[in-house]
Amino acid sequence: MAQSGRFQLSVRILAVLASEPGAMHTSSAIAEELKESAVMVRRSFLLLHKAGLIEQKKGPHGGAKLKLPAKQIGLGDVFEASAGDWLSIEDKAVGAWIKKVRGDAVAAMNEHSLAGVVKRMKKTK
Repeated sequence: MAQSGRFQLSVRILAVLASEPGAMHTSSAIAEELKESAVMVRRSFLLLHKAGLIEQKKGPHGGAKLKLPAKQIGLGDVFEASAGDWLSIEDKAVGAWIKKVRGDAVAAMNEHSLAGVVKRMKKTK
């Protein structure tokens, strides 16, 4: 899946988790709700867990839930969790510049929280 697709799926998954923040959500239930592959949802779970955005529990009553309140999760945080290595450049001068551009982009994205996304999604339903 392309970077933009991973980012979009991660935002959608987090929005589902944010809709019921205290509940555990299984990958299969989220996949069904989002009409996505359960495998892709589980892969996103791994990235989001590694980034500290969700917590997971195994077992019959397991699943995932937000580790932080939705208003504390910025879209830049989600991008960083899901984007992977973004545009690797051999030239050190250009690579340093690209790293700064990415940092600026992530900072700008973090001006918008997951809570804002969820609020907008509710308005469009």
